[in-house]
Amino acid sequence: MELSVIIPAYNEATGIAAVLERLRPQLEKLEVTWEVVVVEDGSTDGTGSILRGIDWIRVVEHPVNLGYGAALKTGIRSSESPWVAILDADGTYPEQTLPELVRLSADADMVVAARTGASVHIPLIRRPAKRFITRFAGYIAGRRIPDLNSGMRVMRRTVVEKFFHLLPDGFSFTTTITLAMLVDGYRVKYHPIDYHKRSGKSKIRPIRDTMNFLSLITRTGLYFRPLKVFFPVSLVLFLVGLVVLFGSWHVFGRIMDSTATILIMTAVQVLALGLLAELVVRRSGR
Repeated sequence: MELSVIIPAYNEATGIAAVLERLRPQLEKLEVTWEVVVVEDGSTDGTGSILRGIDWIRVVEHPVNLGYGAALKTGIRSSESPWVAILDADGTYPEQTLPELVRLSADADMVVAARTGASVHIPLIRRPAKRFITRFAGYIAGRRIPDLNSGMRVMRRTVVEKFFHLLPDGFSFTTTITLAMLVDGYRVKYHPIDYHKRSGKSKIRPIRDTMNFLSLITRTGLYFRPLKVFFPVSLVLFLVGLVVLFGSWHVFGRIMDSTATILIMTAVQVLALGLLAELVVRRSGR
């Protein structure tokens, strides 16, 4: 096995050296050929200077900040191995679990370090949105997802490259690759890990990134399993139409037949559109 570890780094001067120091002994335990590719994503805090002083890693630099997903794609394109591991540079993920992820990848296409261990430090303000997004993605995928957007995982490179045209340049990269591989039938495993408090300042924007995640999951669902998106919309419209039809008689003493008809017919059209989209997806072999 050959393994490339991709680490995106943007303004991580406070933690990147310690992460690399802890990572190297874990890589040396592996009976594989390995390399570490750190993508310096236009940092302004001296991260690049720190990285250039470490001689056992390969540094790829972006002249400006392009985003988390863009850095990962650059690292994957620059790697030379059939397997890639990704790891954040903020010290939140336990580097000592990497050998176990590599071992589990023997019969999987992706192994995700799921943040479901005994000690998981996720800010309370982010937990409700994270739980809702994960359940929504699980509905689209048709299976339970322990961790949708973990930043530590081992993946088969050819499979990741297949979805490059779908993968965004922002933080939604990990969400997209998880959902795409699940709905397309690839073998995905999860391994529980602890999740530590990060060093430095988080780049996550709670409201904006949550809306981006929801939009992305919906788009991915439309791309792979459109009926799972269209059917709930159709069902809601149909039920509202029935409520208007029978409720208007009891409330106003007359039936709002035009409004009810429009709602019910729209529900039928949305369902038909979903069935047509599902047929197109099935015939295309996606």
